[in-house]
Amino acid sequence: MANELMMALDLLEKEKKINKDDLLATLRTALASAYRKYYNAGENVEVDIDEEGNIRVHTQKTVVETVEDSANELTLEEAQKINPRYGMGDVVVLETTPKNFGRIAAQNAKQMLVQHIREEERGRMYSEYQNKENDVIMGTVQKNEKRGVLIEIGSTETIMPIQEQAPGEVYHPGQKLLVYVTEVRNTSKGLQITVSRTHPGLVRRLFEREVPEIANGTVEIKSIAREAGSRSKIAVCSNNPNVDAVGACVGQKGARVAAVLRGMGEEKVDIVKYSEDPTVFITESVSPAKVLRVTLDKEGKSAEVVVPEFQLSLAIGKEGQNARLAAKLTGWKIDIKSDKEVGEVF
Repeated sequence: MANELMMALDLLEKEKKINKDDLLATLRTALASAYRKYYNAGENVEVDIDEEGNIRVHTQKTVVETVEDSANELTLEEAQKINPRYGMGDVVVLETTPKNFGRIAAQNAKQMLVQHIREEERGRMYSEYQNKENDVIMGTVQKNEKRGVLIEIGSTETIMPIQEQAPGEVYHPGQKLLVYVTEVRNTSKGLQITVSRTHPGLVRRLFEREVPEIANGTVEIKSIAREAGSRSKIAVCSNNPNVDAVGACVGQKGARVAAVLRGMGEEKVDIVKYSEDPTVFITESVSPAKVLRVTLDKEGKSAEVVVPEFQLSLAIGKEGQNARLAAKLTGWKIDIKSDKEVGEVF
């Protein structure tokens, strides 16, 4: 049985990547607890396991004149039968290994080892994924459920709730899917990873992955406005006058932005140049429409934007989407009007 025990621990160390010394420490604690329970022993119990897997139990008892707690005390006469050198107040270490302790040990140790292994695996997985928070990772769709889409991420699984799914997207079993990790938690029920396809962070991380100038800080993403599954606007600026921020994001022949779009499904992305001048920034944000005039109300942080009559619908966008995204991107309330509407000739 001793050899079987050590072989089992060696196998657990190899398969579960858990240090054998940690397993032995857990096992000793479990066996000591079991001994106290079944043999009504005191707290001063130690369990030793040698290299061959032999288990021995030792109990410490204090030499007293009158025994009041037999689990932790013994008389001077009893102590001197073991060794005549013992005196009052000495601590005597006794080997108290029961003959049938192996069976009891196996029953109790198994449960505690299983719990320890689960905790170790949970802790290891948490360490592995906690640095993935606020980042994009690749997952594999397993199946669609009522509460959301079950996604396999490495050696674990998570549910992407309905509210985190991009409108219009359909997910199929086996499909590879880039998801944004919004939260990683180590709970009593295990590792919980929350992922999203609607978070603006998905757009940011995809551009950081595809555009080296963003990753190294030459180009900066100043703001993102997103209506997931439909369209996003991203405002960028360059910290190097020799680098075109928009051009860097688009890439040669549109290669970089195309790579981003592949990770976003059918969603479209407008890349606009950021400016500290709100008039310029608002003008850029309303693109692709041509802006004739921007009038600012700085106190109310609102802007009246005038565009040619024939571009009014383009500026506003389908169901007002372009105007909404421009407002979110700039942080200004934007009212778009045509030149005909305001009665001005440009």
